[in-house]
Amino acid sequence: MADGLNRVLLFGNLGADPELRTTSGGQSVLKMRLATTESYLDRDRVRQERTEWHNVVVWGKRAEALGRFLSKGSRLFVEGSLRTSSYEDKEGQKRWRTEVVASNVILGGRGGERGAGGSASDDHGGPPDEHESRSRAPARPAASGGYDDADYGGGDDDIPF
Repeated sequence: MADGLNRVLLFGNLGADPELRTTSGGQSVLKMRLATTESYLDRDRVRQERTEWHNVVVWGKRAEALGRFLSKGSRLFVEGSLRTSSYEDKEGQKRWRTEVVASNVILGGRGGERGAGGSASDDHGGPPDEHESRSRAPARPAASGGYDDADYGGGDDDIPF
């Protein structure tokens, strides 16, 4: 039996375009910033939201493939594990960084306007603007039993990017 379990499951939106690089050894690496937002009721029964930002890394051929069509606002389900590493900053200080190393990435559409399996490309590369989102049909929930922005009590105005 294993001594522990290191597993991360995240569902959120990319806060910026992902960055695809190649290491000096020739391996591709895709770095992404994923925002996850949770809604909760505070002590006064007022709905609050909390957004967490996650550094996600994808390696190899999968990184190359995802790097071709993911952009800011893309909705993703990420499965992976936590990895912590250290480095020295410009001043010589030791810094620590914790990242999610993705083993599985499932596309969930764009910012709630498409369900899972929706097109990975879009006509403008970002989340729909306020006028555009109101003129479309309501968002469908993700095929995996996911949720859309309506579950948070708001629309695109509440997305933190």
